[in-house]
Amino acid sequence: MSEVATARRSRITPEREAELYGAVLDLLREVGYDAVTMDAVAARTRSSKATLYRQWGGKAELVVRAMRSQKPGGIADIDTGTLRGDLHAIVGREDDCVMEQNAALMRALAMAVHMNDDLRQAFKELLVEPEMEEFRRMIRRAVDRGEISPDNPALDYMVHMLVGAFATRTLIDDLPPTREFLTSYIDAVVLPALGVTTH
Repeated sequence: MSEVATARRSRITPEREAELYGAVLDLLREVGYDAVTMDAVAARTRSSKATLYRQWGGKAELVVRAMRSQKPGGIADIDTGTLRGDLHAIVGREDDCVMEQNAALMRALAMAVHMNDDLRQAFKELLVEPEMEEFRRMIRRAVDRGEISPDNPALDYMVHMLVGAFATRTLIDDLPPTREFLTSYIDAVVLPALGVTTH
């Protein structure tokens, strides 16, 4: 983050920030991205619009930072000694209820991401790229340990596989993603594709 952005965002307490993010996520669930306005956020949180713009620059950054605030720590902090252990630990960080709420939020935002360049850009910069870099570090450790061949073609699709399972569970099975579903998917699909034995 640039020094300017850091300075811009340092004028608000963590408690107040968490309160604002919670209100933004509630509004998203209630009305969807397009109907969320800075006016509505200001009214819901008893803030001034000027304060919101000063802190976040605009709706897209505010929404994406609110979503990022729900993530339970960085993937890079997880190092169990095996790729299987790491992937299971990632899935285990959220309970099924939170996972279902996050899946519903992602569905609500999916169309908006395609329709709004500023939201898509904020998603890439603030959510997708940082997570991809953390996944790459996890994969490098697995390659260094000799668990995965560095030229395995499935490596380029690992995140696609994981996100796909999470995003399409409800569409295909009419069920929310759960820890049990995702850990069994990792063992049955992701690890075999990467050449990792699960027994």
